[in-house]
Amino acid sequence: QVQLVESGGGLVQPGGSLRLSCTASGSIGSIYDMGWYRQAPGKQRELVARITRRGTTNYADPVKGRFTISRDNAKKTVYLQMNSLKPEDTAVYYCNVKTLINDYWGQGTQVTVSS
Repeated sequence: QVQLVESGGGLVQPGGSLRLSCTASGSIGSIYDMGWYRQAPGKQRELVARITRRGTTNYADPVKGRFTISRDNAKKTVYLQMNSLKPEDTAVYYCNVKTLINDYWGQGTQVTVSS
């Protein structure tokens, strides 16, 4: 059974930093894209950042220049370094992993940016 285990969320002051991690375990097979999405209260889930197997990245406009996505293929892990956090970054962050035939989601980790 495939599991995605996320960590690194929490409460941080505006301007602070957090690093999220997500590790895949189980018989997941070959991983293609890995990414992070977020969902704020009352809003739809949206893409934050995505990285291909070869390392090509793309970011949502609100996080460009502040967030960095990376991955370690050997560890089946994707990271999201979040700097200069703003209150509007507050949301539940979900890890997403795509294989050739499946789409997996983590359980979500809360990120709260508040003074």
